[in-house]
Amino acid sequence: MTAWVSDGDVALVTDFYELTMAQAYVATGAFGEATFDLFVRRLPPTRRFLIAAGLADALAGLEAFRFSAEAVGYLAGLRRFTDEHLDYLADFRFTGDVWAIPEGQAVFPTEPLLRVTAPLPEAQLVETFLLNTIGFQTMIASKAARVGLACEGRDFVDFSARRDHGADAALKAARASYIGGAAATSMTLAGLRYGIPVSGTMAHSFVMSYEEEADAFRDFARLFPEDAVLLIDTYDTEDGARTAAAVANELAPEGVTIRAVRLDSGDLAGLARSVRRILDQAGQPRIGIFASGDLDEWRIAELLAAGAPIDGFGVGTRMGTSEDAPSLGVVYKLVEDDHGPVMKLSAGKQTLPGRKQAWRADGHDVLALEGEDVPGARPMLSEVMRSGEITVAEPLDAARTRCANSLANLPPGLLGLDGDAEPYEVRRSAGLDALVARTRAGLGG
Repeated sequence: MTAWVSDGDVALVTDFYELTMAQAYVATGAFGEATFDLFVRRLPPTRRFLIAAGLADALAGLEAFRFSAEAVGYLAGLRRFTDEHLDYLADFRFTGDVWAIPEGQAVFPTEPLLRVTAPLPEAQLVETFLLNTIGFQTMIASKAARVGLACEGRDFVDFSARRDHGADAALKAARASYIGGAAATSMTLAGLRYGIPVSGTMAHSFVMSYEEEADAFRDFARLFPEDAVLLIDTYDTEDGARTAAAVANELAPEGVTIRAVRLDSGDLAGLARSVRRILDQAGQPRIGIFASGDLDEWRIAELLAAGAPIDGFGVGTRMGTSEDAPSLGVVYKLVEDDHGPVMKLSAGKQTLPGRKQAWRADGHDVLALEGEDVPGARPMLSEVMRSGEITVAEPLDAARTRCANSLANLPPGLLGLDGDAEPYEVRRSAGLDALVARTRAGLGG
């Protein structure tokens, strides 16, 4: 039987030391309220912003976070846990509160994407799951947003499923790419689970299965008379364009409309120009040109800068794996417990104490203490879960729209691809600075 992560075993999506720490907390009665911040320490190279994503999946996972009888039996068999702790896990549910920056919002290092407040063992046990869910989708949504910027208003489609790092990654990459601006995905399950528009053309194997390229185009177009996209580079791209145009003219009296042709190899800029000319001369100016094949934001920008008449793009491997920045330094750190604010002083990994709110002002953000006002700015974190139950749910399209609006409101210098712009400023409030000083002094730092 194939092993899948499901609601029945999501609680074991955790590093083993979370379980051993939880046993220590439970054994010593450390059930006091604790607050953890989930944030990114620093941006990957070439990045100047991130797009928050993964929140809805994270909250759904927290609501489902249970240790099944099978999970408890497995842990018992490891002989590392007491009977009392196994009983605790058998009855476990997450009862905490969560505040978060909404999906689709542009965010920056040190800002809490998520703030979890719960009894210490609960807050600890969900760490790995939250980091995985928020970190991965934020990474992919950020990459997709860059692709969207490069497309300059043209549609792009997530083609990454076959190259992503596992089936769940492909599903979540489709979701995050849609938030970041993808118009659709080739991943059919994402259409079912998330309501994302699905899109597809044809493979070279389909054309090769026919003796004549024209017959392949003709049959396909008749089956999909309103939205057929024909792959024309199986043999000779320019000949394929002529054949597609001829088939379009032949089938027009039947009410068949060929929406676009697809280029997947070769000199995409040069071929797009010649194909456009062939289609126009054949009386088919409305047939669009769609391009794919190892594309990313830099390649798309190069094509459009060269004047390639391409109307849309399929972007796969390099987006779904965030090839140039395939990991994100997202962390989950204790900032307050029942004794008060706490901070970490490790070199290069210092944290900021206390419960915090991030505020967006004009051209900069402010990280402040909870309850501290920042005039002229708006708060970014809001309550999304109370006592383990989701309090805010929104359609995925709302996150997608928020992403577009958020990007439109960023300083223009942050929207380039090379990463040479001045970093976006995240200031610390006077109250937070004072708390840092007091906490550091109390630790002898």
